[in-house]
Amino acid sequence: MSYSRINSSAATLTKNRTDGSITPSSGMCVTCIDGCIGMCEIGKSAYRGHEVIYPQPFGVITTASEKVYPADYSHLNIMGGVIGASGIEADSDKAIFPAVNLEVKFGHDNGIKFKYPWIIPGIGSTNIAKNNWEGLAIGSALAGTGLTIGENVAGMDTESVIKNGKVIDTVDLKRRVKLYNDFKRNGYGAIILQANVEDTRLGVQEYAIEKLGVEIVELKWGQGAKNIGGEVKIRDLKKAQLLYERGYIVLPNPTDPNVIQAFEKGAFAEFERHSRIGMVSEEGFAKRVEEVKKAGAKYIFLKTGAYRPLDLARAIMFCSKYKIDLLTVDGAGGGTGMSPWRMMNEWGVPPLELHSLTYNYVKRLADKGHYVPAVAFAGGFTFEDQIFKGLALGAPYTKLIGMARAPIAAAMVGKTIGRALEDGQLPVYIERFGRSVDEIFVTATELRKELGDKEFKEIPTGALGLYTYYERLAQGLRQLMCGSRKFTLEYMTRDDLACLTKESAEITGIPYVMDLDKKEVDKILKI
Repeated sequence: MSYSRINSSAATLTKNRTDGSITPSSGMCVTCIDGCIGMCEIGKSAYRGHEVIYPQPFGVITTASEKVYPADYSHLNIMGGVIGASGIEADSDKAIFPAVNLEVKFGHDNGIKFKYPWIIPGIGSTNIAKNNWEGLAIGSALAGTGLTIGENVAGMDTESVIKNGKVIDTVDLKRRVKLYNDFKRNGYGAIILQANVEDTRLGVQEYAIEKLGVEIVELKWGQGAKNIGGEVKIRDLKKAQLLYERGYIVLPNPTDPNVIQAFEKGAFAEFERHSRIGMVSEEGFAKRVEEVKKAGAKYIFLKTGAYRPLDLARAIMFCSKYKIDLLTVDGAGGGTGMSPWRMMNEWGVPPLELHSLTYNYVKRLADKGHYVPAVAFAGGFTFEDQIFKGLALGAPYTKLIGMARAPIAAAMVGKTIGRALEDGQLPVYIERFGRSVDEIFVTATELRKELGDKEFKEIPTGALGLYTYYERLAQGLRQLMCGSRKFTLEYMTRDDLACLTKESAEITGIPYVMDLDKKEVDKILKI
């Protein structure tokens, strides 16, 4: 069985000439014919070269791997029972699913509280993030969940003021923080600022703590989509030159006269801006933690990606030793920006394996009495059943599930519906629900009542899309937890799951379904 699709994908806008007869190992047509115009990835690379490394069209898409992993979260099933209730009185009139409490508290002092156990990990300088930030920020704040401002936002902002190599003022970053904080309610949720190599050099986190009141910062070791720094495409020569001056890697060199001439003649239309890879050392990590603490950070997070087990262990140990508040572990396969497509498919440890290793490593430290951080699992989560499984797989250490592509999708759909309403061009598929915001968005009436007409009118439809999507996830998760007789998150355990294959049982350490409850069954049936 081939796990990978090669040489043709919607992600790279390519396809094979012969759809039915493909060589599995190469992805080439069985008969590659002289005279073909080159629709496959090899053919397109023959005339567009490095452009075909990345998913397209850039700036309006998020992307995830097509690779089919040997084991994934679908190989786990959620277990339910008929006896008792945890976290509520075992009374059929009280143990109802609306009574399930999804609130979660974490941090070294339990001072961070979310209404729901999920967070949007770092989404930064990509167009897809910037163009949907209004919906993401306001929707997250209204829902009482976390949102992370990703890497390079200040550095990419042409209106940022940089003096002596340090950021002293911004427009985009200031806007992003304010949009969230203006709609934050009752102390729930948090805005987090991430930093990579370039951000750290520019002093972005120190600026945000001092000038913007940001309390939570995140150090970044990587993500699940790629094992190199972040990339974006730049279509403006002056902006490419500005970023080059700010220290970014920009390809081709936008200050080279020959390159400038070629760009102006239309030989190519886009520059690539790349970030540097970090060089992790315990000394450097400890130093950076101390720096942001001195700058006034109240909480410190770490985000790591789908790296080899050695580096996962290193991340967990550093988080334990230096009292990091949250560790996000992002499994291979997805991204919100311009990750190299083959890297996205073929690099890294897949989510189920990576998250199982995380549980094992964290438990080893906890069993020895060491401090362990709260953990967030990320990597392809979209719906309540997967959220349940992730929380249970890592229980009691996993407090949150990280999701980016799905919330962005919800915000984009909400925004698109809003534009269609304004233009009077609602598709029939949407129009059947009504022709107003209150009729189309099922949460609108209640939210309007809660906020009042004046404040509700300030809510963009992108935020309503995210808020409504979150409302669905919350009710779905409550139903699943109720069925498992768990009425608060603290009672979720790995015993709430069973594996459908022996391979997934070996990976996770969770029993194969046919082996589940064997001792208890023997006691019941003993005559």
